[in-house]
Amino acid sequence: MAIPEPAVAFMAAQIERLRKLGRKRRIVFPEGDDARVLEAAGRLAREGVLEPILIGKPPASAPAGVTFIDPGESPLVSKYAAIDYERRRSKGLTQMEAGGVARGRLHFAALMVTAGDADGVCGSAVHTTADYVRSILQCIDLRPGTRRLSSVHIMAVRDARFGHRGLLAFSDAAIIAVPTSVELAEIAIATAETVRAVFGVEPLVALLSFSTKGSAKHKEVDRVTAALQYIRERAPGLNVDGELQADAALVPAVGQAKSPGSTVAGYANTLIFPDLNSANIGHKLVVCLGGGALLAVLLQGIVKPASVIPRGCTAEDAYNTAVLTAVQAGGA
Repeated sequence: MAIPEPAVAFMAAQIERLRKLGRKRRIVFPEGDDARVLEAAGRLAREGVLEPILIGKPPASAPAGVTFIDPGESPLVSKYAAIDYERRRSKGLTQMEAGGVARGRLHFAALMVTAGDADGVCGSAVHTTADYVRSILQCIDLRPGTRRLSSVHIMAVRDARFGHRGLLAFSDAAIIAVPTSVELAEIAIATAETVRAVFGVEPLVALLSFSTKGSAKHKEVDRVTAALQYIRERAPGLNVDGELQADAALVPAVGQAKSPGSTVAGYANTLIFPDLNSANIGHKLVVCLGGGALLAVLLQGIVKPASVIPRGCTAEDAYNTAVLTAVQAGGA
């Protein structure tokens, strides 16, 4: 499905900014033999957007400008195995085990980012999200003070009145099933940072619930309101409100009626869902019923950019994900 019109200009602007960088960002794809990844990489190279690195043997008709690396033959394996061994020997990893693990595509790609040989990684087009995320956690450090990895879905809708010109961040729809109040707060803070980096605007963060400002009493509502208090203590400058129902977060008339004077209610561009169930269901409904599109799934809370390419992706999805991953790599 083509991305909604409001997102077209946004993606074009990100692509142009990447083209103007002094050094093209290097994005590695662990599943380099997947047809969709090959197509996306060829287009990225052809259009001069970034430097794609594909893990695997080059096909007979390899696209121009794309680097292929086969871990089974690459001298980089010993370098990456040494990095992995130093990182995880305290957890029982042996040098021999590190050598074997580094030959795996997922670990090789993630260690390439840790080593500074790539600026970001996009994977999971073939592997499960669980396997891919495990490799990320084992190879890339969490940011200082971060307890858990989380994710954000960059969504585009057809009505530019919603979010930031039709762009919204949904979190967390991929990683943490039932976050505690503290985890929910940390997800919100991390997502706000992502919105600043990717959208280039100030995040307006709504903590979603089936209740708005005490309209319902329930322990699940209490979990959201406790998260709000934690956010205000840890990030007092963040523009955040909650608990808010979805319409109160997105529709100005409803938001101002239910949360008068709020700078977020009715104008949110950053939606923090209370759990994985609601977030995952919500983002798929937007796509399937609302004509929206998922531009990228970005991982948060780690020191280097990493993104998830869903297994049901198209070449266009892989392309967009790589672009926004490169934007996160800095300088864009």
